[in-house]
Amino acid sequence: MCEVAMEEQGSEITDLERGSFREEHGVMVVTPQRRIHPPLSMVWTTLLYCAEFITACVLCRSYHKTNDVIWMSFTIVFMLVPAVLIQLTLTFIHRDLGRDRPLVLFLHLLQLGPVIRCFEALVVYFKAGKSEEPYVTLSRKISLEKGMEIPRELEIGQTERTLATHRNAFKRTAVIQAFLGSTPQLTLQLYATIQEKYILSARLALMIITLISITYGALVCSVLAIQIIYDDYKVRLRPGAYLCMVVWRALEITTRVTTLVLFSTALTHWVILVGMVNLLFFFFLPWVEFWIKRGSLAEGVEKNFSKLGTTVVLSMFTLLYACINVFCWSAVNLDLTHQELIDRKQTWTRLALYYSGRFLENFVLITLWYYFKSDFYEYVCAPLVVVQLLICYSLAVLFMLLFYQFCHPCRPLFKYNVHDCLHCVCCRRARRGQGKMASSYSTAATMLVQSEERESSA
Repeated sequence: MCEVAMEEQGSEITDLERGSFREEHGVMVVTPQRRIHPPLSMVWTTLLYCAEFITACVLCRSYHKTNDVIWMSFTIVFMLVPAVLIQLTLTFIHRDLGRDRPLVLFLHLLQLGPVIRCFEALVVYFKAGKSEEPYVTLSRKISLEKGMEIPRELEIGQTERTLATHRNAFKRTAVIQAFLGSTPQLTLQLYATIQEKYILSARLALMIITLISITYGALVCSVLAIQIIYDDYKVRLRPGAYLCMVVWRALEITTRVTTLVLFSTALTHWVILVGMVNLLFFFFLPWVEFWIKRGSLAEGVEKNFSKLGTTVVLSMFTLLYACINVFCWSAVNLDLTHQELIDRKQTWTRLALYYSGRFLENFVLITLWYYFKSDFYEYVCAPLVVVQLLICYSLAVLFMLLFYQFCHPCRPLFKYNVHDCLHCVCCRRARRGQGKMASSYSTAATMLVQSEERESSA
């Protein structure tokens, strides 16, 4: 997965190797090496999509044989809804509605859009370099090397631009699949396993695939956030950074899903309220901030859209943002007044508030499960489960702090890092403690002086 994810770090089009370069007018002009990385991320995303879709179909067949209508219905919904949204996303990004491509549109109707798109990208990749292509444009980026900012100009050819469009589309596809399909699917199948008290082989396979899909989608979210926030810089993530992010995201998502499922087995109807409150809060938060700023809707989302169309697209984008934040940190803040819809400021306050609130919520939910759990957990050490879940979420936060402190590719650009924030908090507490001690000493001294004066006057 690390090899696949490393392809996502190209901030613009392709990751050019260090080669011959020359300096003109204070700008470093890089001569491209005509080396294009294979579209491994697209192949990986397509494999996850097909594997989850096929496994869900096999599981639905098993549910149909056993007359489990409820499980089958929800499984079909969580299988088809993200699939349809993925087809719409790929069609929207590639602008196929205005082009004469009936075969591609027909395959999208058959929910095979990622397959044909992956095939097109592979054809473009294997044809690259066989014929000399004309110069297209320049992309200016800043590279961070040993703490120094080095401006570079990257020559972008037609092949790189075509593959960039496919990469960007598949990044969005991975996020949609992860948080609108895999996450509710994993929650449903884990809940069904606990309720039925046995594990189907197809259900276990689907849970494993969905967990991998969610982790990969969260990883893509983190990388996309870094690329958007630091758009002027050439982002390079090391394997250690990817490893740290994978552990961070896997622990965070696994703990969150397990907590919600356990709580739902004890208080089934209340979990709907918890989920809806979370979803509505994160859905309306960007719109409330937009109303407070009294701004206008971001222009440039799509030139052919009306105000109503722009509002619908922004609402769908906000819904995806809310679904991500229900289960894990989205790593970005929405700004509906900005053309790119993303606030490029690194806000440590919101990050700290999110993880503090989520830890407290998980603690409350797992505590309620402990007191209202059913007899099914009679042979399970419930206190140990509670402690394990809290420790796992704490480890997720720890790996997140390690990533931002040591592994973030743009750490030299931080005005304040994790160490500074923790040091500031500790200093404030120390100063408050010293202030209280000093005030207590001064009060005691005043009382002593007053008592001595009273004795002398007496």
